Amino acid sequence: MGINLNPFTWWTGATWGTMVGLLGKERVGEDDLGNVYYRGGKDTNGNPRRWVIYNGANDASRVPPEWFSWLHHQIDDVPDRALPAQRRWEKPAVPNLTGTALAYRPPGALEKGGHRAPATGDYEAWTPEG
Repeated sequence: MGINLNPFTWWTGATWGTMVGLLGKERVGEDDLGNVYYRGGKDTNGNPRRWVIYNGANDASRVPPEWFSWLHHQIDDVPDRALPAQRRWEKPAVPNLTGTALAYRPPGALEKGGHRAPATGDYEAWTPEG
């Protein structure tokens, strides 16, 4: 896309207007996906405003759970200081894969051949006479 489309597109990152609006705001952190988080100003309820600038496609499912909590004022401080360290059994967050080649497709899906296992016999179709 490059610099030519940046002033006009919002779906692949921040526009120039957004970047100008973030001048003077505090950069508070960055997640493992490269999304950058900012804080500054007040909203209509007097709470500090918080933003995320996505690294790549603007998809809310690409915000990890710990940063989601910070964005929605569920925790006050940034996740690195407010939350315990990640345990080794915890899996990393993954974005929503719907519409991609990696999306889940059940055995009867057309992309998997369209054949499903036969019914187990516990289903009986309704008929008006019965």
